Amino acid sequence: MVAQPAARTPLAIAVGPAEALPRNAYVRIRGLPPAVALTEGHAIAPGVWAVPLSALSGLAAIVPIGAQGGAEITIDLVSLDGNVLAQAKTTMRITAAQQAPAASVAADAGPAPAKTNPAREQALSFYRKGQDLMGRGNIDAARRFFERAADMGLSQAALALAATYDPNELAKLKVVGLAGNAAAARKWYDRAAELGAAEATDRLHRLGAR
Repeated sequence: MVAQPAARTPLAIAVGPAEALPRNAYVRIRGLPPAVALTEGHAIAPGVWAVPLSALSGLAAIVPIGAQGGAEITIDLVSLDGNVLAQAKTTMRITAAQQAPAASVAADAGPAPAKTNPAREQALSFYRKGQDLMGRGNIDAARRFFERAADMGLSQAALALAATYDPNELAKLKVVGLAGNAAAARKWYDRAAELGAAEATDRLHRLGAR
């Protein structure tokens, strides 16, 4: 997979057959460069993302300006109880865009690229900053960036913000010295669900079972 800085690279991931998939299975993508974000799903650790199966058709990687190098990426199909059902691997190589010869541009031109949404790009920028701060252990600062992105309508930011309050998720991250807040977690899971985050409902059920 070849990706370019300041561009979106589609991630073509096919999972099937449908009748063999357990309910609430999802795709986990590991090994992404920490600066790279995905258009769907949410980060669960630096370079690790969880993506609902329903979101795979529109999945793309967002590579920031200045990124370079390569990464070995592992793609897991994971059941709700954490079992890996299938696995595939690929390599991402980030390269600078090549300038096409002027004479061939008109002849080879395809459909015009879709216009970017500045508000969504800004929200994704806040979200990536929050993930970076989470990776450094600065959860309070990360929450502020997640909240700004969530207020702009980014579902994965609302989900990530809820996780910073969720006692279940904090236990998975082995966070020490930070108490959970179930009420705040529910508030932001509800918001994530409103914005279309499929996993938010399952997280709410698990939170209610405590």
